[in-house]
Amino acid sequence: MKIQVDVEITPEEMRKLFGLPDVEAFQRQLLDEIRARISEGAEGYDPLKLFQPYMNTTLASWDMFQRMLSGVGGSGAGAERRGADDAD
Repeated sequence: MKIQVDVEITPEEMRKLFGLPDVEAFQRQLLDEIRARISEGAEGYDPLKLFQPYMNTTLASWDMFQRMLSGVGGSGAGAERRGADDAD
């Protein structure tokens, strides 16, 4: 049996449904800040310098997330092997 349900929902309603925060104000502030930096230094505009503060924290977060996942995966595999050894 196959059941298919189509739901028409806006992104805002979906965020509320999953309990995610509304980051629209933060995104707007971030874009305004980027626009201001670009307009201030249009001649010497360097996109890498502009996004450097944001990229460092983002990459650090992803690195921590990957280490967490590899730690969970590694501990689960070790537990399975120990369980197999105990069964023998």
